[in-house]
Amino acid sequence: MFAEPEALKPLAERMRPRSLDEIVGQQRLVAPDRALRRALEAGRIHSMVLWGPPGCGKTTLALLVARYADADFQAISAVLSGLPDVRKALAEAEANFAQGRRTVLFVDEVHRFNKSQQDAFLPHIERGVIIFVGATTENPSFELNSALLSRCRVHVLEPVSADDIVGALRRALSDEERGLGAQHLQVDDESLALIAQAADGDVRRALTLLEIAAELAEDGRIDQTTLTQVLADRTRRFDKQGEQFYDQISALHKSVRSSDPDAAVYWLCRMLDGGVDPLYLARRLTRMAVEDVGLAEPRAWRMALDAWDTYERLGSPEGELGLAQLAIWLAISPKSNAAYTAYNKARAVVRESGTLEVPMHLRNAPTKLMKGMGYGKGYQYDHDVEGGIALDQQCLPDALAGTVFYEPVERGLEVQLRQKLLDLRQRRREARGE
Repeated sequence: MFAEPEALKPLAERMRPRSLDEIVGQQRLVAPDRALRRALEAGRIHSMVLWGPPGCGKTTLALLVARYADADFQAISAVLSGLPDVRKALAEAEANFAQGRRTVLFVDEVHRFNKSQQDAFLPHIERGVIIFVGATTENPSFELNSALLSRCRVHVLEPVSADDIVGALRRALSDEERGLGAQHLQVDDESLALIAQAADGDVRRALTLLEIAAELAEDGRIDQTTLTQVLADRTRRFDKQGEQFYDQISALHKSVRSSDPDAAVYWLCRMLDGGVDPLYLARRLTRMAVEDVGLAEPRAWRMALDAWDTYERLGSPEGELGLAQLAIWLAISPKSNAAYTAYNKARAVVRESGTLEVPMHLRNAPTKLMKGMGYGKGYQYDHDVEGGIALDQQCLPDALAGTVFYEPVERGLEVQLRQKLLDLRQRRREARGE
């Protein structure tokens, strides 16, 4: 006897919510008093983009949009579909529209469509032929063109909390029609919490883990031994080219800048755990040493290069310890962006002031002709001057005389540099009679 098609579906698919009340998490959007829920229940459906991590309910919400709107549901994947598939779906929607019926067109991974493919939806959204529902794990601001975004409302979905995931697991364990209720499995609260934690905000993953555990359970009991097998290869959510990547490298950089070594080493480990190239992290940490620590602690620059070299020599996992030590050192080091600021100020002046002439006394004079023209005339060789500095010698172009770019901060080594520089600048002004 053949099994019914429904029984062949994975548990996560069988347990997909059939109403807004069954949605796990996302109460900010679908709680009874929320605008989106009120609109859905009233049948006032709008085109939308659902932005959120995997397993947070984007596809489920799209299906419910069609159900509450009493509309046909079509789904295409930007990973598997091309422009011909889009045209076919739109043609079917046109046929429905001509008969007075609405179509919800769900486009999964919509950010993978290029601009011309995204543009294909625009006239059909404007005319009301389709209710467009796009799902993306990437920031729509970066991945979707402005024309499409202007015609859709963006709804942000969040990772589902561990407590809500435990609720979904309990529902699956008790549901005899769609879930595992007929198996009468025994699972304690601690085991459910472990599965929920391993799912990392992804309800689909949690239900998949529960289904695997049910298959491995002995005598109908899911215990620690079973979970050890199921959860052996836990992975965290990460996208090496997406929003999470940039959010986490930003968190690492800002933790170092904020002198928080605990947060710095945490975010470093999160990125290593996610599969980021350690050499990329070595390069970014070196940038932090130059940009944020700067001359307040010049040794940080050398340590960054040493940690980079150490990783290249040792590889993983030993070399990663060098990167961790570097992240901690950078975080606890005094910080100064004075050199970085001076560099940016000087660059801006160079762009704005044009080609200013080098003062004559600073020019090189390798020929008699050039000497006769005054090249190098009046130059003071600082080593021959008392004190080793020609205080009245101007080195900036005349138009920039007296301009200050570098202002040391009162932290780390720059405390000493600041005092020395303030004294030197005062002596220069006095030597020039200012």
